[in-house]
Amino acid sequence: MAKLATVFGASGFIGRHVVRELTKRGWRVRAAIRRPHLAEHLQVFGVVGQVQLFQANVRNRASVEDALAGADAVVNLVGVLSESGRQTFAAVQREGARNVAEATAEAGIEDLVHISAIGADADGDSDYARTKAEGERLVREAVPQAVILRPSIVFGPQDDFFNRFAGMSRLSPALPLIGGGKTRFQPVYVDDVADAVCAALENPAHRGRTFELGGPEVMTFKELMELTLKVVGRRRALVPLPFSLAGFMGRGGDIAAKLPFVSAPLTGDQVKLLRHDNVVGASGEDTGTLQDLGITPETMDAVLPSYLFRHRKHGRFSPETPI
Repeated sequence: MAKLATVFGASGFIGRHVVRELTKRGWRVRAAIRRPHLAEHLQVFGVVGQVQLFQANVRNRASVEDALAGADAVVNLVGVLSESGRQTFAAVQREGARNVAEATAEAGIEDLVHISAIGADADGDSDYARTKAEGERLVREAVPQAVILRPSIVFGPQDDFFNRFAGMSRLSPALPLIGGGKTRFQPVYVDDVADAVCAALENPAHRGRTFELGGPEVMTFKELMELTLKVVGRRRALVPLPFSLAGFMGRGGDIAAKLPFVSAPLTGDQVKLLRHDNVVGASGEDTGTLQDLGITPETMDAVLPSYLFRHRKHGRFSPETPI
């Protein structure tokens, strides 16, 4: 019988690609998610019975333990970019990581892949970065052989970065360059992240290591905005926004985020993150890369047009560059 992988956060942006790749490689998948009734789309990735939907919440230790029953491997993809209700950075990225790792150890499961992020820093000024680092520490304490993956910005059809700014360009005459747009990023394709998860599970030589995942291109925030506008075929002003003003806007976003049914475009914590480069090797640690996992990363030029076309004036029939 094929091995069973329990995937926490399976219905998210990265999760659906991980589930698809695992099923292609012959794994059975238990998709451990908070709202299984909203994730039936995952079942089409495998043959009948290959993907099982399972209600679990990383904040609830008992549900985590139930989700691990009979599993051969565990993948924890759960994380939040902004806080909402009980889904706080500490509850999800620190305590949730602890629950999954400790339950994995108690169940005697040897293979655990934990998704963190480039920029995880126990001494950072961002709550997101600190809780990511604390989650890594707790995972290592409970399961020393766990593989930790730290992606940069992840891009793909459902991403919240390129889609967000491409969408803004449809309505706004200008796009903001927070901090002047000088922060550097190394965007990585979501399918490459999914491949990395599978490679980490299937090769025992990777156990106990940390890998930073970045694509082949390093670009500034300004260059990424220029690339986005090129792909969607629009001319828009790029307006530098000093960190001081961005921080003020972020505090407004923090207030808005506490309101029901409101999605804040920018939070104070996100502004703090944007003060630091998000590229492979920035931490100075001895970490592996996608290439060390046997993966050649895909370029943005090859992928962005395949899904950002919907933000063009005439969709697929619009040119990339404005006429």
